[in-house]
Amino acid sequence: MCGRYATTVNPGLLAAELDAYDETDPLEDLTPEEEGPNFNVAPTTKVVAVVKRHDRADPDAGAALRIRRMRWGLIPRWTKPAEPGVPAKGKPLFNARADTATTTPAFRDAVKTKRCLVPMDGWYEWLTEPGPDGKPAKVPFFMTPADGSRLYMAGLWSVWRDGDRPPLLSCTILTTDSVGELARIHNRMPLIMPSDAWDRWLDPDHADVAGLLESPSEDQVAQLEIRQVSPKVNSVKNNSADLVDRFEPAEQPEQISLL
Repeated sequence: MCGRYATTVNPGLLAAELDAYDETDPLEDLTPEEEGPNFNVAPTTKVVAVVKRHDRADPDAGAALRIRRMRWGLIPRWTKPAEPGVPAKGKPLFNARADTATTTPAFRDAVKTKRCLVPMDGWYEWLTEPGPDGKPAKVPFFMTPADGSRLYMAGLWSVWRDGDRPPLLSCTILTTDSVGELARIHNRMPLIMPSDAWDRWLDPDHADVAGLLESPSEDQVAQLEIRQVSPKVNSVKNNSADLVDRFEPAEQPEQISLL
């Protein structure tokens, strides 16, 4: 699964890099973490996503790449409002299983028409190991490209509307069975989308993407570095660049017997 990740992407620079339209709102109310680099992205945070859509004003023009901000945690379009303009709370759908998304009511329509890419520097996962006191302890790891490049994860998105109020965009990240060394950390991993599959994945006129929902190849996963990071990342209150740095736990001093 993927419940926490890091991203330093700037929407404007990403738009220039991908030859896309930057449709993020510079006046949108964002937290400092949402506005700048975020080294501890958690569900319900507004994140940057890449979509490909037609221009309603020019329906004959081809679909174009667009950079948008979305709430991480998909809100199905049929969700009822808790109050005007506010969707009712439900299970935070920040992940969707790639093997069942085509039949799951919350995701099946999005698989056909609303697919996105979620850019990130890497993601966190926790391995449960015996702690110094013998009790189980969660040890955080960061999975990131060894060459320092950026990952693009396959995602789905939705538009939630309540009357004439501004629509709420939200997204989820697809997950698959872990591959190779990643399986040692967790049995699930986000679905990495290789660049040669982006056009097909994002194409709103192409509904059949079953072949893109498989686990990444071992070659793809072999390009990742898996490194232990500081337990500071366990708390979403911590958000600094050193969270992604390699962490070398101090060796436990030998116990000296007084007998």
